[in-house]
Amino acid sequence: MTAISLEHVSKKYPIYRKPSDKLLELLTLKTRSFHDEFWALKDVNLHIEPGSTVGIIGANGSGKSTLLQLVAGILRPTLGVISVQGKVAALLELGAGFNPNFTGRENVYMNASIMGMQKAEVDERFSEIEWFASIGEFMDQPVKTYSSGMFMRLAFAVAINVDPEVLLVDEVLAVGDIVFQHRCMHRITQLRRAGKTILFVSHDLQAVIRFCDRTVLLDHGSVIEEGEPYAVVQKYLEIFFERERRRKHLTGDDLPYIGRIDPSITVVNTIPHMDRRFGNGKARIHGILVLDGQHRVLNQIRADDTVIVRITARFEELVEHPIIGFTLRDHLHVEISSTNTSYEKMKLPPAHPADFMTVDFRMRVPPMRPGSYSISPAVASGNIWEHDICDWVDNAYILTLLDTELVYGMWKLDVEASYRVT
Repeated sequence: MTAISLEHVSKKYPIYRKPSDKLLELLTLKTRSFHDEFWALKDVNLHIEPGSTVGIIGANGSGKSTLLQLVAGILRPTLGVISVQGKVAALLELGAGFNPNFTGRENVYMNASIMGMQKAEVDERFSEIEWFASIGEFMDQPVKTYSSGMFMRLAFAVAINVDPEVLLVDEVLAVGDIVFQHRCMHRITQLRRAGKTILFVSHDLQAVIRFCDRTVLLDHGSVIEEGEPYAVVQKYLEIFFERERRRKHLTGDDLPYIGRIDPSITVVNTIPHMDRRFGNGKARIHGILVLDGQHRVLNQIRADDTVIVRITARFEELVEHPIIGFTLRDHLHVEISSTNTSYEKMKLPPAHPADFMTVDFRMRVPPMRPGSYSISPAVASGNIWEHDICDWVDNAYILTLLDTELVYGMWKLDVEASYRVT
């Protein structure tokens, strides 16, 4: 049994160049066409098991929101069949059914009834909705007096507390202040642990990797990749990085410093691991090593150690403004930190074909949670804001951070505590 099923689903929109064209088409009883066809979704097949969390990613205009609106029943497909089992809560266009002249309290009852809740159920959960929205005395004021943030908070509070079997989430987790955002994410995490089915659209790729069991990549209305979240996210980066890059001229002149030249730095020519690599090929990562202060190769490190991440790139074409850097992730593929020469205010000289450029990143290991961490090196062309990836090698180097002291969470905070007894 599937909670959500899409069989050969397509959605078409007519695009009219001007409003009068639609009238002309009606007057001719549609014997003549005055519109262009836009297919937002094309032959999508998707089957989601009960209790799973599935992420939908893709560039703007790829059909993500259309897909969720179809599943929610807001839109009807042009072709294909959609089946959804269980009560649905859709965090899409929050507050779409609110009456601005009604109070917040009245809108809670009205909106909840639209979602299929009985008055007795709303009575039982009203205090939770009121606390979740946290709009105080405005709950008994007309909604038209609300700020946009208060409006969204109340709408979210209603939608998230209807106890759905299926939850549809479309980029609405940025409503309200930071405290409210954390409250929203905590509630969604609770629903996930309770075995609810969640369809999750987001441009936050780290959130997709962290929260989803499976991920679907859409491009121009078609499913082009589906599977384990980390692999699908990397496919997304590989395909769309060039397409989504900024179109401004890449000069790199905003970087005021040239990095210090160190003649003791040697070329490295080994890449221990290679899960995936992508880029335009103008340069290639030639090697990566992690060294201690005596330039000995490290595979295990401890908090407070001083280490050197050494990366060598070989250039196949002229690159006027090269950048070399890396990303550090934990074993769940959560990004811990990233840096590169541009970010560190190091302006590298132009690189010519057959040049090897090696950069040392010297740093102190912070007191983090023990475990395995991966380093993904990259070489690019441009600057910190606007660049093209020449080569990116995923998880090229694996390090083990040994247990040195008790660490709660991700890293140990530098805290000075004091107390008073009264």
